[in-house]
Amino acid sequence: MSVPHPAPAAAGHLAQVFAQYPFEVTRAEGVWLHTADGRRVLDYYGGHAVAALGYGHPRWLAALERQAREVLFQTNAIPMAVRERAAARLVAFAGLGLEQVFFVNSGAEANENALRLAFRQTGRREAVALEHGWHGRTAAAGAVTYGARDKWYGFPQAPFDVRFVPRADPAAAAAGVTERTACVIVEPVQGLAGAYEVPVPVLAALRRRCSEVGALLIFDEVQCGVGRTGAPFGANRAGVVPDILTTAKALGAGFPVSAMLLAPAVAARLKVEDMGTTFGGGPLACAVVEAVIDVIEGEGLLENVRRQSERIRARCVVGPVTAVQGAGLLLGLRTTRPAKDVQRELLARGIFAGTAADPHIVRLLPPFTLAAEHVDALAAALAELPA
Repeated sequence: MSVPHPAPAAAGHLAQVFAQYPFEVTRAEGVWLHTADGRRVLDYYGGHAVAALGYGHPRWLAALERQAREVLFQTNAIPMAVRERAAARLVAFAGLGLEQVFFVNSGAEANENALRLAFRQTGRREAVALEHGWHGRTAAAGAVTYGARDKWYGFPQAPFDVRFVPRADPAAAAAGVTERTACVIVEPVQGLAGAYEVPVPVLAALRRRCSEVGALLIFDEVQCGVGRTGAPFGANRAGVVPDILTTAKALGAGFPVSAMLLAPAVAARLKVEDMGTTFGGGPLACAVVEAVIDVIEGEGLLENVRRQSERIRARCVVGPVTAVQGAGLLLGLRTTRPAKDVQRELLARGIFAGTAADPHIVRLLPPFTLAAEHVDALAAALAELPA
């Protein structure tokens, strides 16, 4: 099997903008993907960190069906109890004192709104972001995505000034934040960069500096949030509280939904029509959010994430793997050979993993329901590969 490759134009009517893996998924259950040619593949990619509960979880399915039968959709202009319940569950699950929630549809949309809100509330012109970070493909989120301007951004200019600062040096990172800075946006664990956990001293230094100059600190937890690190959020793991936290992916565990969590000082300045959305906060999405958090808490999945993460670290430094980085079940296996080759070889053995911007990182983003036997299968497959 080969790594992703562009599909031929004759493939159909879909825009040919995605590289394609050489297998088709026809159904899925638990942590397993079933392919059109009859194989079963162990999913260590999780739909790009989305399938937090795996596939076909009965409580997820029941919540979606129940809400669809009750009320399929309604505008945010009409109050709904399910929307308020989902917000309350998310605030309590986070436990960060971020007391207000704004639901939208995707990680990029949440980041776009967070950035816009920061500029609106501070009246400043500059955003600061970390080198190697990824925040989305929209105008503002793309502007703070490292390397986007050179690769795919496409807009003639960014909507504001952007400064990128180092991700491993607390003093240098903080020095980039000035009285001109509206906000700093950072992934506590950088996903696409290779599951790189930003050092806590860097996050703490940015928190202090933002407070000193009146800038807002935004944690982009689109990929690393909602339990993926083994804590509710990376903010909990680091002990650093932002002014705005964005999250998506695992929040819906397969249903499109994202959210912004706002500190009281930020929420207090909101006015009607400061933000808006048609589909964000829809009743189906909110019912799913409730169910996802209920399952994570009720089935002890945070503990399982930590347990299986430690097992991967202990057992999977074999074959071409020299080290493991990241947090929870957002991990990067550092390889002696190109990661794309290791990924291809794992796929040939029935294990689907991801790669990263770092060419020597195989990225693992599996469901939180991963079990010890699945870790052992990965370790055994890696041990078969040449170093």
